[in-house]
Amino acid sequence: MLRVQSLFTKPHDAYRRALWLGLRDSVAPLVAIGTWGFVTGIAMVKSGLTEAMAIWMTILVYAGSAQLAALPLIEAGAPIWLIFAAGTVVNIRFLIFGAALHPYFQHLSLGKRTLLGFSISDIGFVLFMTRFDRVKRLGTRQQLWYFAGVSTMCWLVWNVMSIAGVFLGGTIPPSWGLDFAATLALLAIVIPLVKGKPMVACLLVAASVAWLGQTLPLRLGLAAAVVAGVVTGVLAERHAGRVSS
Repeated sequence: MLRVQSLFTKPHDAYRRALWLGLRDSVAPLVAIGTWGFVTGIAMVKSGLTEAMAIWMTILVYAGSAQLAALPLIEAGAPIWLIFAAGTVVNIRFLIFGAALHPYFQHLSLGKRTLLGFSISDIGFVLFMTRFDRVKRLGTRQQLWYFAGVSTMCWLVWNVMSIAGVFLGGTIPPSWGLDFAATLALLAIVIPLVKGKPMVACLLVAASVAWLGQTLPLRLGLAAAVVAGVVTGVLAERHAGRVSS
C-alpha cells in the first residue's frame, strides 16, 4: 500500500519542489524588480495618465521598458502606430527570449505557451536559463513548474510595486533619484550572473552598442544592443567550443 502511495506522491512532490525553487530563486532580484516597477508607476501618473489607466496599463502591458518608451509619445499626442512601433522595438528582445525558451515548452498547447510568453521577464529568463541551459533533457514538468514559480513571483512584485508607485508617486521627492536606484539594483543582480568569457563578451558588446545608440529614434539603440549581444554570445560560445575540442 505504501509503495502504491509513493508512486503517486513522488511526482507531485518533485513539482512542488521545482515550484518552490523557482519562488526561492526569484527572491534575490525582488528589490530590483520592485524598484523598477515603482519607478514605472510614478512615471505613468506623472505623464498624465489617470490612476485607473495606469493600473490597467501595468497589468495588461507588463513591460516596463515598453511603458517608459510609450509614455512620452502618449504625452506628446503621437499617433497610435508610432506608440506601438516604439514598444515593439524596445521589446524585440522578448522574441529572442521566446525562441530560446521554445525547446523547453514546445510540447504545450498554444494557450499555455501564450500565457508563458506573456509572463516572461528579463530576470525570469536569466534565472531559468542559468539553471537549465546545460541540461540534456528539455521540456520536463520540473522545468515548467520552476518557470511558473519564477514568473509568478516576478509578476506579483512588479504589479504590486507599480500600483504602489501609481498611488504614492506624488509623495516621492525628485531628489531621491529612483531611476538611478533602479538601474543600480538591476546591475547588482545581473553582474554576479556574468560567468565565462562568452558572457563577458556579450555584456561588453551589448553595453557598448546601447551607449553608442542612445541618439537613435524609437530607442533603436536598445534593440541593436540586444541583437549585438546575442550574436556576440553565440559566436563566442562557438569559438570556445572549437578551442576546447
